[in-house]
Amino acid sequence: MALMSWNAKYSVGVHALDDQHTGLFDILNELHAAMMKGQAQSLTGPLLKKLVEYTRKHFAAEEAMLARTSYPGLAEHRVQHQDLVKQVESYVARFDRGEITLNVHLLNFLRDWLTNHIQKTDHQYGPWLNEHGVR
Repeated sequence: MALMSWNAKYSVGVHALDDQHTGLFDILNELHAAMMKGQAQSLTGPLLKKLVEYTRKHFAAEEAMLARTSYPGLAEHRVQHQDLVKQVESYVARFDRGEITLNVHLLNFLRDWLTNHIQKTDHQYGPWLNEHGVR
């Protein structure tokens, strides 16, 4: 069973960003599946690194769209992105040092952050981008 399933409540109304958000869901579901199959130790490092890289690319694309349309909340949005990347990088570093393993706490943190960020913060920019011709 997937940790997160994409549905319309997560849509921000911009196809490219919705596709990227589903990609983030996919990586979280890969991490969850690895944990459920007892493969977390061997797969966590590469999957966490994949998550960080994908997240950076997604945030850059999202911020570029917001910048092109002069989105008024861009600065605050960017800070939230930077905070998440720092938190996930911290988990990666701790994992690499052998301090932590993939666990429910980490998965719940990632799921909750992604859910809250998309449904609250990202939903705020959807109408703005649509009004400025981005679909």
